[in-house]
Parts: sequence; structure tokens; C-alpha cells
Amino acid sequence: MWKAVLFVPALLCLLALGVLVAAHFNLHPLPANAQADRVLVEKSSRQLTLFQNGRILKSYPVALGRSPAGAKEYEGDQRTPEGIYSIDFHKPDSDYHLALHISYPEQHDIDRAAAQGQSAGSDIMIHGLPNGRGWVGRFHRRADWTAGCIAVANFEIEEIYRTVPDGTPIELRP
Repeated sequence: MWKAVLFVPALLCLLALGVLVAAHFNLHPLPANAQADRVLVEKSSRQLTLFQNGRILKSYPVALGRSPAGAKEYEGDQRTPEGIYSIDFHKPDSDYHLALHISYPEQHDIDRAAAQGQSAGSDIMIHGLPNGRGWVGRFHRRADWTAGCIAVANFEIEEIYRTVPDGTPIELRP
């Protein structure tokens, strides 16, 4: 009887430990020399995929802007852009754990927003969690929470940051 009573809490502790490890560690890291030449974000499936020479290197589940349906139209609409852009610079001193800046807005984005009497916005990035909130790990993806960016766990942005050079094209699909 006592063995069964002790077994259940021990099993639950092991299960909880396994969930925490899976939420905070890269169990399948890319090789150190991996380099992406294309990034694809599929908003509907909440997926970011890195490619090299047409071959998938790795995919990551993501969180998007709070209003993910539709293309970004203006600053403050909480949407993630759609279209083809590029990674124009790495930002190590972000308010989030590392960031890759996306070249949004392009001229057509600026023109579309201006036609509505709005600013197109800026500072759209792929980033980790807010500084000091890394403990959330993969659990951040339970809801779309950014202001229009693409968010991944901190250990994931470390790998993406290392693998994606400036100038890499990024396509953001609905």
C-alpha cells in the first residue's frame, strides 16, 4: 500500500521534470556550422522554418501578434506582416532575448498605411522572450502575445540568431 502511495507522487515529479526540461532546452540542436539562406513564417500554422539550399534545416513553433489574421496595415494593429522582406540586422541589445530585425516596412507598406492616414509602424522582429521572463520557455506559445513580431523561446532564438545571417530573405505567409 505504501509503495503505491509513494510511487504516484514520484511519477508526477518525474513527469513535471520532463515537461520543464522539454520546455527550456534544445533537445535537437542544429550543427554549429549550419547557415540558413531563407526563412519562411507560416502564420496560420504558427511555424517558422529555416532553409538551406531548398532543404529544411529546422522548424520552430512561434507566437505572433495579438491579432494574427491578415497582413499588418498600420502601427498598433497588433498584426504580423505578410510578404517578402529580409533580415536586415541582428539586435543583441533588444528588450527581448536577442532579436533579428525584419525589413518591414517596405515602400508599399508605407504607402498602404499612408492611404489610411496611418503610420506603417516599424521594429518588426523575430525575438525571444522579454528580458527576465525566460523562465516561461516554450509555454509562451499558448497565446499570440506580441505587438506584431514573431516570438520563440530563448534557446530557439539563440540558434536562429546564430544560423540566420543579415540579408537573408524572409517570407511571411498568411
